[in-house]
Amino acid sequence: MNLSDSQTAGHGIRRVSAMEAVLAHLRGAIEHGEYAVGDKLPSEASLSKEFEVSRSVVREALRGLQALGLTVSRTGKGTFVTASGPAENPTFGPYSARDLFEVRRHVEIPVAGYAALRRSTDDLDLLTHLLERMEHETDNTAWVALDSLFHITIAQASGNPVFGKVIEEIRDALARQSSFLNQLGDRRVKSNGEHRKIVTAIADGSESAAVSAMTAHLEHVENALTTIVTKTTVTKTTKRTP
Repeated sequence: MNLSDSQTAGHGIRRVSAMEAVLAHLRGAIEHGEYAVGDKLPSEASLSKEFEVSRSVVREALRGLQALGLTVSRTGKGTFVTASGPAENPTFGPYSARDLFEVRRHVEIPVAGYAALRRSTDDLDLLTHLLERMEHETDNTAWVALDSLFHITIAQASGNPVFGKVIEEIRDALARQSSFLNQLGDRRVKSNGEHRKIVTAIADGSESAAVSAMTAHLEHVENALTTIVTKTTVTKTTKRTP
């Protein structure tokens, strides 16, 4: 079964990555009962051969399953199914999505307002530079790194170093979540547009506009994640025999 980009892209339909195709296939198999709770998934090498993709693609797909709460990875033993459907509150590293959104709503929204009032010329130059790089970046991994730095820079532009430390603490989890949403929610282009509105408001020195722009951005991110988690399948298949 070949799941390369070229064979998973339909006419007039958003191009689907190999990772997304593998993840969707495995998620469907779990939700349909082909793999029951407690079952061990095939090894990375076996899945790589079955889907005709690299092991790195398989590894990313397995991380996606784990983030959705469908599996758990046990060192030296493999990946095991832990649920027949995605968790309402997926995890990204040590933090759950709920943890992240609560913190981001209470920190990043007021921080954007402070940044609009206190940002320096250097802060604004860096934000503009990061925004332009993100808008031209095509590699997801590089974009995610820039995205993390973008949000940290806004926190630093607030003039309060504590805010920067808070965002630094959750930086890895934010990166995992961002990568997940880009691959399964096609968020990158939309995020670029939302980021530009935030930077424009900060550049204009408008606290209310910056708060509004950041609020809208976080709401879109949360809605995208909810859509991915609640996505259901309708086709039923029989459980795979050993």
